[in-house]
Amino acid sequence: MAEKTHDKTRKKFGTFGGVFTPSVLTILGVIMFLREGWVVGNAGFGGAALIILIARGITICTGLALSSMVTNIRIGEGGAYSIIARSLGLEAGGSIGIPLYLAQTVSAALYIIGFTEGWLYIFPGHNPHIVATLAWGGLLVVSIISADLAIKVEYFIMAVLGFSLLSFFTGGGDASSDVVVWGNFQDASFWQLYAIFFPAVTGMMAGVNMSGDLKDPKKNIPMGIMTSIFATLVIYLALAYFLDLRADSEALRANSLIMMDLARWGWAIMLGLWGATLSSALGSMVGAPRILSALGEHKIVPFASFFARKTPKGDPRNAVIVTGIIIEVCLLVGTLDTIAPLLTMFFLITYGMINFVVFVEQSLGIVSFRPTFRVPKSVSLIGGVGCVLTMFLVNPLFSVVSVIIIIGIYGVLMRRGLKAEWGDVRGGMFLAIAGWAVRTASRYPQYEKTWKPDLLVPIEDPKIWSGPLHFIRDITFPNGSVSAFTVQQPRTEEIERDLRALIAPLEREDVLTTSAVVEAEDFLSGATVVMQMLKAGFFRPNTIFLTMGDHPDKDPQLIEIVTRAKQEGLGVILLRQHPRAAFGMARVINLWLRDKSPNWNLAILLSLQLQRNWGGRINLLTSAKTKQEMERLRRFLNRLSEQARMPAETVPHVLVGTFQESVQAAPPADISIFGIGKEILCEPMRNRIRLTHTSCLFVQDSGMESALA
Repeated sequence: MAEKTHDKTRKKFGTFGGVFTPSVLTILGVIMFLREGWVVGNAGFGGAALIILIARGITICTGLALSSMVTNIRIGEGGAYSIIARSLGLEAGGSIGIPLYLAQTVSAALYIIGFTEGWLYIFPGHNPHIVATLAWGGLLVVSIISADLAIKVEYFIMAVLGFSLLSFFTGGGDASSDVVVWGNFQDASFWQLYAIFFPAVTGMMAGVNMSGDLKDPKKNIPMGIMTSIFATLVIYLALAYFLDLRADSEALRANSLIMMDLARWGWAIMLGLWGATLSSALGSMVGAPRILSALGEHKIVPFASFFARKTPKGDPRNAVIVTGIIIEVCLLVGTLDTIAPLLTMFFLITYGMINFVVFVEQSLGIVSFRPTFRVPKSVSLIGGVGCVLTMFLVNPLFSVVSVIIIIGIYGVLMRRGLKAEWGDVRGGMFLAIAGWAVRTASRYPQYEKTWKPDLLVPIEDPKIWSGPLHFIRDITFPNGSVSAFTVQQPRTEEIERDLRALIAPLEREDVLTTSAVVEAEDFLSGATVVMQMLKAGFFRPNTIFLTMGDHPDKDPQLIEIVTRAKQEGLGVILLRQHPRAAFGMARVINLWLRDKSPNWNLAILLSLQLQRNWGGRINLLTSAKTKQEMERLRRFLNRLSEQARMPAETVPHVLVGTFQESVQAAPPADISIFGIGKEILCEPMRNRIRLTHTSCLFVQDSGMESALA
């Protein structure tokens, strides 16, 4: 109840205030004002531009991957931690979330140290520790009051920062036509410069960390972070060019505040430095506690309930205070150039994990991964590999230590047996990448998010069975499976060969298949034993596939199998194939839904599988008794289509009349999909092909599918 109260009372932010502004202010911060000139002085414009582009390349890939991920899941509080946790589980989320929290916390100290350097430039007689502590205290007070106040302060600072950049770009200097393309790297190597510069491009996390305070994270985060990345990329490249053009390398290396000397109004640069560093620190002091609070809510860190506690407005005050104390400790022991490389490693680990999470989900090809913002697999792969390579180029020893720490945290969290209220793709991932990972994958519960079509196919006689193998392939390819069995008394090698030969075409189509011959007194008893035994297995089927023939004498057995399948937690697919039309051109799918029926998850997932493999179109259909009911049902179909992330070509249809009249008036299709009601009426189902002029699929959920996952 407390969480619901928070959601109602807290103020939600949009793209500009919640993501773009904090991201830009963090990116255009201390590194830009105090270290970009030094980087240019050592590397030249060409070297500095290469450093900027490599760093930005990683953040662009990460931003795209992150944007794809947030449009596929219901992202909660905690930003990148929440994304990883909801994809790979709390253990992986925690092993990354803890270093990410520390990185965000230490970055606040970095920005306050930058502010202190700027302050001492004007007031060299002041004690740096007192200046830093006073700045820290003021920011902590703002953070404790509310995120709303922090955002309002950032709007003002954004205007100050814009004015300071205008002052620099319109300023003067000893302009020369000789731009240094490649520097001599006197003070540091290329990768040392890169390590110190990289925190300048990590500011997008300031916006991502506000995920729990956004109006619509799925829209706000992609738009906010990508616009902030590209806008600041242009600014950094322009600054590097003008710095190299207006000052020589020696001056750039010697004077950390060279921008003041080159600006039209030097004081404007100082205001920009103060504003940018304070706002960056404020963004981290507001964002980092939200990661700690999310870690506390999921009992990942000690004193979890203390950190998870929030004010009535939803602000994590306890987490803010503890974060502030850690920042003050960092201020007492750290310097700008020693903290920056440490931050680089923490952020590279986080960015790399985000990219690899997206790459894994893209590679698995599971139906639940349907982001509305799609990126090629190469983008996330390049981003992930780039992060790993950069880590070891910057500091191999610390990279190894960091990976060991993360693995250690993961192991500790694994032993604690954390439970999440959402599903993840770990089981499916281990199953897909290697057979040897079965034992590892079996440790994780299977959720709706990892659902894929694993069919159990009973076959009475392999010699005469004429089931639609190609159609079965279309609803299982590429990552589903087929477990076929037959019941024979006695079991013979000939029957086993016939069964293997029957399903061999599916194997040639790259569908994972298994087969078994069961000895039992009758087919129903054998089918029941198979369903009960497979229930205990890890690679258990989740749906039984049955066909309905022309003769009603087998209807009682069919009804009994469907009943027992539901008892054993299996979904049901019952095919009534049209004798002449079969599956037509295998293009158009008519999916019939009722707004008050919960039995449509499996039907939607099967439609998506068919649409993916047929490359066709889905018609969403429902029947309205009156014209007044049409508008409500049209809204229902549109809302369901959006929530289920149906393909853009999906067309909703609301037909007026009785159900039979609506079925007859439906648009032409190659297959029609219906739900199975509480009572199985075989004769009306058998005759449905006459009304639709198509093959008909009747579907019943098991309860373990979710079309909205």
